[in-house]
Amino acid sequence: MNRLAPRLDLRQTQQLVMTPQLQQAIKLLQLSNQEVSQFVEEELAQNPLLERDEPGAESAPPEVADAGGTEAATPANGTGEERLLDPVDANATTTEAPLDVDYDNSYSRGADEPAGEGEYLGDWKGSGGRSDFEDSEFGIEQTLARPVSLRDHLLSQVGVDFATPVERVIAARLVDAIDDCGYLTAATAEIADKLGVSEGEVLAVLERCQRFDPPGIFARSLKECLALQLRERDRLDPCMQKLLDNLELLAKRDVAQLQRICNTDLEDIQEMVAEIRTLDPKPGLAFDGALASPVVPDVLMRLAPDHSWIVELNQDTLPRVLVNTRYHARVHGSARSKNEKEFIAERLHAANWLVKSLHQRAQTILKVSVEIVRQQDGFFRHGVRHLKPLVLRDIAEAIDMHESTVSRVTTNKFISTPHGIFELKYFFTSAIPASGGGEAHSAEAVRHRIKALIDAETVKDVLSDDRIVELLKGDGIDIARRTVAKYREAMGIASSVQRRREKGSGF
Repeated sequence: MNRLAPRLDLRQTQQLVMTPQLQQAIKLLQLSNQEVSQFVEEELAQNPLLERDEPGAESAPPEVADAGGTEAATPANGTGEERLLDPVDANATTTEAPLDVDYDNSYSRGADEPAGEGEYLGDWKGSGGRSDFEDSEFGIEQTLARPVSLRDHLLSQVGVDFATPVERVIAARLVDAIDDCGYLTAATAEIADKLGVSEGEVLAVLERCQRFDPPGIFARSLKECLALQLRERDRLDPCMQKLLDNLELLAKRDVAQLQRICNTDLEDIQEMVAEIRTLDPKPGLAFDGALASPVVPDVLMRLAPDHSWIVELNQDTLPRVLVNTRYHARVHGSARSKNEKEFIAERLHAANWLVKSLHQRAQTILKVSVEIVRQQDGFFRHGVRHLKPLVLRDIAEAIDMHESTVSRVTTNKFISTPHGIFELKYFFTSAIPASGGGEAHSAEAVRHRIKALIDAETVKDVLSDDRIVELLKGDGIDIARRTVAKYREAMGIASSVQRRREKGSGF
């Protein structure tokens, strides 16, 4: 008979403990090079055992190895390049020594084992070379003129156009109530109530503000914005006003209805539409325009003289850090209390882990990028129509890495290619089966083919989705009509009925 009684059992299990250090390594893997540099700056500020590798410090010469068709040059700082001598051979191996590049596992070296003096990663570079300006506290960016904001531009006109204090207060409140596009977002009755004036006074000031530069500012709708700009050009006649009152018909390309409403012919409608297209629907965006930040690639690839691919990390964006073991030895020897010793040990552990994580991250990104270039060789040589179907599992299996790690590596990472800069995620697309049992096609390549067919349409031959399906099948692509419609809509392309109307209207 079984009895319910307490007893002791010894069991042995395996589990992955997500320590803070392991979480940090996973986080670093998902960040771009610029984000990693910012993270390292924060670590440098709080860890006295970490320091930048100063410019001019000597590094070990690169190690060159030839392993099964790939020439790898990996400097001691963990960066490097890989040269694909035979990019068509998908079975060729990649780097020199095998590394534990799967962040789902921990590292082999003990956590308390210090990194050697001079162990670093990447090519950390400062703000640029200095010559006679070494002691200057000003950067070149501080000499640039600050762009005039939309608010400042409008307030300067308020001070000139309005004389009485009441009008200036109302005008200033109107300026505060416009959005970045230049539209008035608050109701005039609400502004009047808050200021304790009549709505008529607010409307009178608004009418004068609507003559400010840039034309179209302080509008309360798209129609009013366009009307203000046309009035500035002395082109707001009754016929044009009727056209603006029926913008929804213009969007539908309903030319016949517009001709009846405006009481004019097709040629006049086309001229008015051409005039409207020259207007700015968002005049406020001409101000407060921060300079667009170009995408900085994390990985670089180029064609070698022998037509093989060279893949390398962008060293200009990688931080270069090391563990100062001399300073650690000095402060560790002078530590007296238990708290001081624990703090120094914890900082050394954190510094070692960061250096190791950065090195591991660089090797992992390079390994994944090389395999992507290898498998998408047709795209890089011949264009988007040769993009192969590819999923994360394909890369993970080829380089013996966990699929989740590949996903993290390809997040927020960009590669500079002969065809431009692409996110690594771009090269992963689903497969579209081929008719006749041939090789499958990439979904991205099929989308490109659909767009090319539509771009080549003529007024007399607008392609329906069914017709596109037939043409694609002629190219060996087996695709359903609903899939063509889904891809077309995702690219923002109108239906065949709408396209036929647009081409027939002449605008």
